Amino acid sequence: MKNTLLSLCVGVALATACTSAPGEKELPILGPREPQVTTVDGKPSIDTLYHSIPDFAFLDQDSQMVTQQTVAGKIYVADFFFTSCPSICPKMKSQMLRVYEKYKDNPKVALLSHSIDPTHDTVAVLRDYAERLGVNSKTWHFLTGNRDTILDMAQKHYFTSAMVDNAVPGGFEHSGAFLLVDEQRRLRGHYDGTNAQDVDKLLQDMDVLLAAKKK
Repeated sequence: MKNTLLSLCVGVALATACTSAPGEKELPILGPREPQVTTVDGKPSIDTLYHSIPDFAFLDQDSQMVTQQTVAGKIYVADFFFTSCPSICPKMKSQMLRVYEKYKDNPKVALLSHSIDPTHDTVAVLRDYAERLGVNSKTWHFLTGNRDTILDMAQKHYFTSAMVDNAVPGGFEHSGAFLLVDEQRRLRGHYDGTNAQDVDKLLQDMDVLLAAKKK
């Protein structure tokens, strides 16, 4: 599942790469797309409807409801983890801390870390987890909610693997992906959150999106 979703995302990235002027970088828009027919001056016009993250509602470590309105007008990075994860999550969070430290005071950036084990990861557990990481900015939200909804969001909308698997340590199988989402809730990048060089690229791409917002 993990490799299939990653291959899909990479393939779509190549297929949807945008052209840009020399010296400028423009990020691809990932995910499926479909034509949308509208009428302009009485004539049909075909626009492209891009995949976007649907509306959502989850509780964060401060007992605040986080929805699509929370990230309105912002770019954000999403990932999927659980606090008792014995494998890749510590590496992921050490790398996400790099993102947090760079953008924690930027009101145009948010980080959304979704727990895939919400039964254990209550608001209190997530608050303790955030405090142990030294997170004291409202930029980084650790989210809990209905497990099936969170797993569905990961697989169907962020195109990353996250599932129950009692055969693996911790009882969950998930990728270490960091997903970059623009202010229109479109996927713009897929990065290995356990790899420092890939996170370097994420930081660069975030700057590209932020610069584009100013134009």
